[in-house]
Amino acid sequence: MEETGGVVNAEQPPAVVRRGTNLDRVGGFNDTVVLDAIRRADQRLSRVEIAAATGLSGQAISNITRRLLDAGLVREAGRQKSAGLGKPRTLLELEPTGQYAVGVHLDPAVVTVVVLDLTGQVVARRRSETPATTDDPDVLIAGIAASVEEVITAAGAPRDRVVGVGIAAPGPIDVDRGVVVDPPNLSAWHLVPLRDALREQTGLPVLLDKDVTAAASAEKWAGGPNGRGSFVFFYLGTGVGAGLVIGDEVVRGSSSNVGEIGHVIVDPDGPLCYCGRRGCVGETSQPRYLVQQAMQAGVLAQGIDLDDRHAVDAAFAELCSQAAAGFGSARDIVTALAGRIAKVVEDIANLLDLERVVFGGPHWDQLAPFFDEFVRAALVERFLVRSVHPFVVAGTALGADVGAVGAASLVLDHTFSPNPSVLLLGPAPAENPPAVELGSAER
Repeated sequence: MEETGGVVNAEQPPAVVRRGTNLDRVGGFNDTVVLDAIRRADQRLSRVEIAAATGLSGQAISNITRRLLDAGLVREAGRQKSAGLGKPRTLLELEPTGQYAVGVHLDPAVVTVVVLDLTGQVVARRRSETPATTDDPDVLIAGIAASVEEVITAAGAPRDRVVGVGIAAPGPIDVDRGVVVDPPNLSAWHLVPLRDALREQTGLPVLLDKDVTAAASAEKWAGGPNGRGSFVFFYLGTGVGAGLVIGDEVVRGSSSNVGEIGHVIVDPDGPLCYCGRRGCVGETSQPRYLVQQAMQAGVLAQGIDLDDRHAVDAAFAELCSQAAAGFGSARDIVTALAGRIAKVVEDIANLLDLERVVFGGPHWDQLAPFFDEFVRAALVERFLVRSVHPFVVAGTALGADVGAVGAASLVLDHTFSPNPSVLLLGPAPAENPPAVELGSAER
């Protein structure tokens, strides 16, 4: 086992590679199967190895890799000596500059915009506080559109290679219409057509998905071993949420609103939630609630405006700093928060028989020290099938950008990952890798 950033990472089995089919009608599907196999591989692959991984014939692999090379999506990357007396095999890898995707993460406290290359690497980013004028969605959307243009320029990405914009927003959302419905921490946002508004202002295809789903997708794409298999991504921001990956597939639910765990009750005597019940984990994890507790305990000075998000975030950072320094009441408040979150994670892990939890989000860096050996040990101890397989507690390797990286990853996933429905629905696919048509997240 390897320990990274205060949390444990276990060695994981290799990613599952989808199998292609040698039927003539599925060229486009097979192109994405091959592209996905190259992306998921831990090392560069030869055509022979790609054929073995995908189940496609040598002739099919030859034709597909030629198309991908011509399209600038893969490149030759040296040669590998063959085991016998044959000539060395040419190795293939993704061409990073082949395509780019923009990702936007809208959190009530911060807006993050990134550009990813085809390998999932961040090549440009912009992060700024969400302006106090979020009560006017038009103002915020205009600001996001301007940031999108800035990061594309900063990345040096040719416009014709930018395949789209993914935007991760707090739920609930209506994916089919591209609408943000009624997010509890953006009180004035009611049925805001965020997808279409951003598409109109940027001129790019736009995909809207939920923030926790985007974060889970980021781990799947760029999280290394933490992004494989079955896990829950536990989002810690202005609100809390859970993104799910089961068997290497992102789970979205029937309306793409999976992960609403904020109303799991963790303290029956806790504060009143807007849902009418007491002690919901979402309410007891709110920075404003924790800051209020700290003021009542004398940890923070009185007079902090709990309706001012930026003031609350600054006070929350101070609370975490004091807790990390070992101050008694401050540490008690934040440690109790970690315990409440661990209880929710325990229930999710046991319900779904998961392999790990990956923590992340804007507040993870501040809270990570409190998910210490005691909390990890308690989670492992309460995992009911630990005698069959371990349960691992990990922090995201993608840092505070995880939501925006996930939003861009959704675009790449939508564009390049194999979609089995191609085999079942619609006309025969095109010969070339599919161009992206983004409207909603693929279910």
